[in-house]
Formats: sequence, structure tokens, C-alpha cells
Amino acid sequence: MSFKFEKLQIWQKAMEFGENVTKMTDFFPKKELYNLSSQIRRAADSIVLNISEVSILQSGPEYRKFLSYSIRIFG
Repeated sequence: MSFKFEKLQIWQKAMEFGENVTKMTDFFPKKELYNLSSQIRRAADSIVLNISEVSILQSGPEYRKFLSYSIRIFG
């Protein structure tokens, strides 16, 4: 079973972005593992989560507004 947001290019790009962020932060110093690395990874994850949440819970106008926020990041 798939969800409608999984077909959105912006969601797919956000997933790729999150994977790239994870790979990039793997090279951060170990002392940053629970500080900067964690914060950056959670921020990248929140992009994907926001897109999926808004596609399920919001009305049409709200959906478009939240997608426009995500598109600005990758636009």
C-alpha cells in the first residue's frame, strides 16, 4: 500500500536529501554525534514528515501552503 505523498516529487527529493544529510553527518567529528549531527538529521527528517503529515491531515489550501514551504527548500 502506498500513500499519495509518496508519488510527489518534492517528497522524493526530501527523502534523497535526508539520505545525503545522513551520509554527510557520518563524517562529522564524534564529539558532534549528539549535538550538531543529531540536530541536522532531525531537521532533514522533519521536511519529509511535514510533507507526509500535511498530505493526510490538511485541507486543500493548507496542503498547498505547506508544500510551498517545502518547495522553497529545494526550488
